[in-house]
Amino acid sequence: MVRPARFGYNRQTAASNRFQRAEPQSVDTAARARGEFETLVLGLQGAGVGVCVVDDSAEPAKPDAVFPNNWVSFHADGTVVLYPMQAPNRREERRIEVLQAVEARLHFRRSRLVDLRAHEDQGHMLEGTGSLVLDHVHRIAYACRSPRTDESLVHKWSELMNYDPLLFDALGTDGTPIYHTNVLLSIGSKWAVVCADAIAGADCERVLRPLRDSGREIIEISLKAMTRFAGNILELRGTDASAGARSVLVLSETARTALQQLYNKAWERLNDRVDQVVAAAIPTIESVGGGSVRCMLAEVPETQ
Repeated sequence: MVRPARFGYNRQTAASNRFQRAEPQSVDTAARARGEFETLVLGLQGAGVGVCVVDDSAEPAKPDAVFPNNWVSFHADGTVVLYPMQAPNRREERRIEVLQAVEARLHFRRSRLVDLRAHEDQGHMLEGTGSLVLDHVHRIAYACRSPRTDESLVHKWSELMNYDPLLFDALGTDGTPIYHTNVLLSIGSKWAVVCADAIAGADCERVLRPLRDSGREIIEISLKAMTRFAGNILELRGTDASAGARSVLVLSETARTALQQLYNKAWERLNDRVDQVVAAAIPTIESVGGGSVRCMLAEVPETQ
């Protein structure tokens, strides 16, 4: 996780991220975001999740630094992937200090670096586990096409990482492409949350079939719930007092409320399939930044 130094509304990402809400940059906005960040960190630590927090650098200004999962991903075989970012001011977020901190504090053993940054020069983007939602068990990389998710790069990434790519189209309530796949889809060990209503009709069954075949509980959410980040959630591993492993569902209070209000008992079904829930109130980060809890977490597996 990256503690934000100069969080604020990013005009360079607003054209493709319809979840953002403009707010004049102020010290108060940045301070509120830092307070929300600390609340999430404390919640994770309280659930026994190991957290590596790295401070953002104040210069240059990086309004979206709180969302590191878009520029880096860590994998169980020791691979680290660096990604091409659409907004020029987001490219500044990619800092070697973050990788070094993860390796030192979480004992991640890097064996391979896959650097895709050069594709920015050709206008081809792939924004990490925002663009890619991964089924690590069945080795499927789900990705909805958007200005931030280039189809050719999804195929290249999948070849490099030994995943099967599953590309599809998805639209938001305003009819424009959804900017990141992790807004509408999340996959846990025993569950998958998906906004099928957002997926193009011709693609919907192609997406739902492998999710059903995986044996997970499929929890469908509405478009309205999606706009409230009900799909932007993540399952992590925590430990209990006796050092036993526990599944920890992490989401925002906004997302939890949206799930609780769904007619299909979505919250009860999801809650029954995890050991613990961490829900953090992050309204400033969600409204001004246009991303939620999942975007704030670059998960780090134990290396094999």
